[in-house]
Amino acid sequence: MGSSVTQSVLKIFLLVSFFQISLAGRKLSEVVQDQPQLLTYHKGPLLSGRITVNLIWYGKFKPSERAIVSDFVTSLSSTTPSLNNQPSVAQWWKTTEKYYHLTSKKFSLSLSLGKQILDENYSLGKSLKNKQIVELASKGDQKNAINVVLTASDVAVEGFCMSRCGTHGSALVSNNGHIKSQRYSKFAYIWVGNSQTQCPGQCAWPFHQPIYGPQSPSLIAPNNNVGLDGMVINLASLFAGTVTNPFGNGYFQGPAEAPLEASSACPGIYGKGAYPGYAGNLLVDPATGASYNSHGDNGRKYLLPALYDPATSSCSTLV
Repeated sequence: MGSSVTQSVLKIFLLVSFFQISLAGRKLSEVVQDQPQLLTYHKGPLLSGRITVNLIWYGKFKPSERAIVSDFVTSLSSTTPSLNNQPSVAQWWKTTEKYYHLTSKKFSLSLSLGKQILDENYSLGKSLKNKQIVELASKGDQKNAINVVLTASDVAVEGFCMSRCGTHGSALVSNNGHIKSQRYSKFAYIWVGNSQTQCPGQCAWPFHQPIYGPQSPSLIAPNNNVGLDGMVINLASLFAGTVTNPFGNGYFQGPAEAPLEASSACPGIYGKGAYPGYAGNLLVDPATGASYNSHGDNGRKYLLPALYDPATSSCSTLV
């Protein structure tokens, strides 16, 4: 299970875009780093084979909001992006394949959208602890799966907005929400919160001005939803960390309790030329003025974070 991460001291002139992944949780503090450290492989398993992504929606979400996320998940493995829809989400995701090529066992990974479970009546209340996030994640199928818990904007989660915007980790396979003994296998899970009403300046940058650091104008969200577009950024980062470091012994740098991973090694970078307070040179939709860097299924546009490319030892962006 992911453990909480202490919020780092925020200093003036640091960009705080709040999209840093760790197995323990996504830290709020971020600065643009030009030369991230090389991620080390710790000999543990990566997620491989056919993996189903199950979405557990906790609280009130409109169908149109759920579609933003589900379209993103299907876009990760889209095999037929048209030439007019480049760069694509699938192209962004291919960077994670390079981690698999570096291991001694040449595994591959295929993601697909699985079940969507709705808990619109807040079965565990509106203030959740870490153990309740795992309980919710256990509602999805646990074999060959990543279970993603998405909490609504009126749900408070332990550490949310104070030290993290989301988290990924692993838990022992359970039976009806009860965790089994250590001899059983683990499953991977992700949690991401909707920050729109609680802390958009912390967890939805660059679609909202940050609380700290340079105050450049906020960008227009590509799906016209600051909360959900911010969730996609966090979810994308956590997906990359989950598949390359699912159980705390995959690819990462630094302490296992608060590691730098495939995306958190490149904080605050969304396009070339990024610097503190500036997300980079992005594409702009001429009709809406929205900023994005990737095309997805069903005509979607998304803004996705840079990934650390192990082949070039540098942060890779789509634009």
